[in-house]
Amino acid sequence: MSDLIQSLAYASSGMEAQAARLRHVSENIANADTPGYHRKLVAFRDMVDSGRVEAGPVELDQTPLPVIFDPGHPMADATGHYQGSNVDLVVEIADAREASRSYEANLKIFDQARQMTRNLLDLLKR
Repeated sequence: MSDLIQSLAYASSGMEAQAARLRHVSENIANADTPGYHRKLVAFRDMVDSGRVEAGPVELDQTPLPVIFDPGHPMADATGHYQGSNVDLVVEIADAREASRSYEANLKIFDQARQMTRNLLDLLKR
């Protein structure tokens, strides 16, 4: 029975980590047009003692910000340039899709463990 509970804990930690990743991806997409915005990256840490996974600290993408020429922009300097965002929407959408699929896979594991537990309890009732 402890193996089933342990598998529920592993699946739930995976869902929590992917949900955190999806929150950061959503924030990146929302700020894709924000001048000076650096893309946020989240890495996962494996908790060796428990076998669980969790989202690590958020890091900023150090890719240089693009310089955009728009003399009419309120943040433009004397030459008409300002720093844009280093968010690439194609990459963010791919990351969102991957996080969503990983979340769904962990949810299926969670559901399978729950069904196995229910079936075991039904067998014990007989």
